[in-house]
Amino acid sequence: MKLSRMALIGLAAGSLVFAGCSTTGSGDAAGGATASGAAEGSAADAGGASTAARARRAGYSGTMRLDDPASILAVRKIYFEFDSSEISFDNKLVLRAHSEHLNANSSTNITIEGHADERGSREYNIALGERRANAIKAYMTAEGVNPAQLNVVSFGEERPDLLGHDANAWSKNRRGVLVY
Repeated sequence: MKLSRMALIGLAAGSLVFAGCSTTGSGDAAGGATASGAAEGSAADAGGASTAARARRAGYSGTMRLDDPASILAVRKIYFEFDSSEISFDNKLVLRAHSEHLNANSSTNITIEGHADERGSREYNIALGERRANAIKAYMTAEGVNPAQLNVVSFGEERPDLLGHDANAWSKNRRGVLVY
């Protein structure tokens, strides 16, 4: 039993290593990997590829453009779990690419908007939105971005991305937004 469990763990680890070894050439986002179906915490682009898959294929080469929809830099929304300001792995890949872009373009400033869903008091949601925006700022600063390039604002529940009173709407409203 222990041997088969160890073999399974080894196989899974090997698969992860090979999955992470893709080319970072053209930045072409054509592909078929889809988001895992969990609406919360995953950010799927218009082509259906998950943020992590898009990041592995595209990478950041320093030549990517903000207006290229195939670029990982086109992803500007960072989604959070309920009552959390912890950044997921997929979103760290997005933030790393944006950080590299900002490091290469030191005259560019962005505003990081923090948002929350409608649950909780107005004051609590403003504070939660600010924690989320500050978590993004802290991550990008740790990636070498000059803090003077990053402005933080919290809108709490005041600017929902998706109107509604259900789990789907709430998951889209718990976000941080990078505004160039």
